[in-house]
Parts: sequence; C-alpha cells; structure tokens
Amino acid sequence: MMRSDASSQWPALPYGSWRDTCGTLHLWLQVVGKIPLALCPWINHSWHVALQPTARGLATRLMSYGGKALQIEFDFVEHRLIVRLADDATRSLPLEPQSTASFYRKVMSALDELGVPVRIYTTPSELPDPVPFDQDEVHGSYDREYANRYWRVLVQAHRVFEEFRARFIGKCSPVHYFWGSADLAVTRFSGRTAPPHPGGVPHLPDWVAREAYSHEVSSAGFWAGGEQHPHPIFYSYAYPEPPGFSAAKIAPQAAYFSDELKEFVLPYDSMRAAPSPEAALTEFLQSTYEAATELGSWDRQALERPANVPPTQ
Repeated sequence: MMRSDASSQWPALPYGSWRDTCGTLHLWLQVVGKIPLALCPWINHSWHVALQPTARGLATRLMSYGGKALQIEFDFVEHRLIVRLADDATRSLPLEPQSTASFYRKVMSALDELGVPVRIYTTPSELPDPVPFDQDEVHGSYDREYANRYWRVLVQAHRVFEEFRARFIGKCSPVHYFWGSADLAVTRFSGRTAPPHPGGVPHLPDWVAREAYSHEVSSAGFWAGGEQHPHPIFYSYAYPEPPGFSAAKIAPQAAYFSDELKEFVLPYDSMRAAPSPEAALTEFLQSTYEAATELGSWDRQALERPANVPPTQ
C-alpha cells in the first residue's frame, strides 16, 4: 500500500482511506484515556488525562493505584497495547480488527489480572450520539498501515511543536494528545483570566470546559479529520478571540481562517507539499500566535525568549 509514501517523513494521511480505523482508534484511545481520569489527581486544564507521544506510539502518564504504579501504551510499531506495572508485570493485547466492546472488555480484564480493578465512565466524550464502549459492536476496524502513519505524523508534529513551545517562557502546556477531541496540541497562556467558556461540548461537562479555558490562551495542534471536515489539518485559535483575529494576515499562503471551525487552518497536505514542511508549519504556528497576542495585547516581552537562546545566556 503506497510503500514509498509510507516511508516518507510526513506520510500521506487521506481521511477517506482510513475513516473506519480513525473512528475506531479514537474510541480505543478514549477507553485507555479514561483510566488516568479515574486514577490520577486532577491537574489544571485536564492535563493529567492527555496521552504522550512515544518512540512507539501513545502512552498514559505514570499512574498510581494503591502502592502500585502503572502505565499503558499503544505500540503502533508492533501493534500491541501494553499495560505495565512498575514491578515488571505486564499484559500485552494485540491491536487488530475487533469491536470496541471487545477491546474494552480485554483492557478491563488485563487491569483486573494485574490487580488494578479500574472502572471508567463508558460513554465516549465529545462525540454526538455516542454508544457506550461496552455496547459498541460496530466500530472495529484497524488498519496497521494507517495507524502507523498516524503515529508517525504525531511524532513529526511533536518535534516541531516542541521547538515552538521552547520559545515561550510563560505558562505553557506540554505537547500532548487529548483523546476527547483526538488532537495533538500545545497551548500558551497570557497569564490573565478569561471570560467563562460557554461550554456546550457534546458529552463534556461545562465545568471541565470552563476550567480548561479559565485563562487566555493561544492554542495550536494537529487533527486528523472527521466526518464534518474529512481532511487532516493543523489549526490555531485564540480564546477569547480578540477583535480582528479572523482577518489577520498569517502565513504560509495555504493557511486560512475557517468560518466553519472558527480557527486558522493549515491543510496537512499543503504543509507536506511545501519545500520545507517544518518551516511552513513553524511559520503557521508563529504567525497565528502573533496575531492572537498582538490583537489581544499580551505582554510578549515578558513571555518570550529569542529562538535558539539557552536560558543561561
């Protein structure tokens, strides 16, 4: 399957070619992502539930249960889900075509076998008309090639996002993966409080959204697409959105403000076709951030440092 494309640094990821796998994987990531929601202390802006890109896939943070420490990782190289305890006890489950209900039961069984009987809220988050995990016999596709491509895109985006994040010395999120919205994101904060978020996200308590957006942000990320917008994109938005933001001049030329999504968008295919994809993505991140901060009157001098200057200089 398009092996030359799959071996490139930024592989093609046409949504239509892996729609079913994308939808299924989103649900499986939610099953695992809700485990730290059950086990970890609450960290501001829900950062404790986000998954972290790894050299093999996506993993939870280190979690505690009683005196035990555990971590769960999706391995998109060997296509396995690995549940590890700090004492070297593990359970390994194959990532293969199976219903979400079957995947859910196997994950819960593996945790039970390891002495970590976690119970999670089984209704998917941030999705319209969700079917509880333990009842979902419909979503069960898993294409190894595209799961691997998706992870490789996340790895490359993580690398560029980390460079971008390093230029900011104010409060900033890690570069991490939110399983509710299924995107890799990094968020910078002005330090000022924001108006209460209106909420209204499907199957997400309004208080969670309000806590997540308690302070002014400029946020960017990568999203693989969905039924309403079936194309992978990089995005950038500001909350609250300052006057004139949507009309701001940004770069590169392929980027635009989406009235549908209410954020700036750089199509993934346009980025990967650029002479330097990394430069195009960095230009997008920086220009949209500058639009948000200049129009929002952020104190940039106090929040930034020049690129490539170590903090000791």
